[in-house]
Amino acid sequence: MTMRIIIWTAAALTLAGCSTGEEGLEPPRAPGDVIRFTAGPCFGACPSYTVQVSPDGSGLLEPQRYTSVPGTTRFTLSRAQYRTLVATLAPHRPATGTTQRIAHGENCERFATDMPGYVVEWTRPQQATTRLEFQSGCMDPRYGKLRVAIASVPRIIGMERMLNPKAVTP
Repeated sequence: MTMRIIIWTAAALTLAGCSTGEEGLEPPRAPGDVIRFTAGPCFGACPSYTVQVSPDGSGLLEPQRYTSVPGTTRFTLSRAQYRTLVATLAPHRPATGTTQRIAHGENCERFATDMPGYVVEWTRPQQATTRLEFQSGCMDPRYGKLRVAIASVPRIIGMERMLNPKAVTP
């Protein structure tokens, strides 16, 4: 009877270890920021997801809606892709440890409704998180380059096919 309890306990602990661990990227082995990019839902069929990339080339996509992957998907990106992403987002990055919000009624006058919101977070050990929140319906001309940068993220890191539901072949 004692052996049966030990076996069941070991099995339960093993399964619990598999299911309760929080999915995420391993701490990066290369210096730099882990960049977390979240595309929120829109009123329509916009892909909604969170993607994290690490300076060592690790990537993690967590889909929510309208993507071609059914669940959390790990991928790799090259150093060149990571550097391009950093360079593309750099002009729009707030001061380290701060949050900048670009939203209707705050610092945006021309606004289209029903567009997705985006959040970009830069994290590094022993530093406060830097965060940019952008409601993409903001059509003020001064945010045009930011809109282009946000739209280019999936292409830069090579995950366009993971976001396009039509890319899945039966």
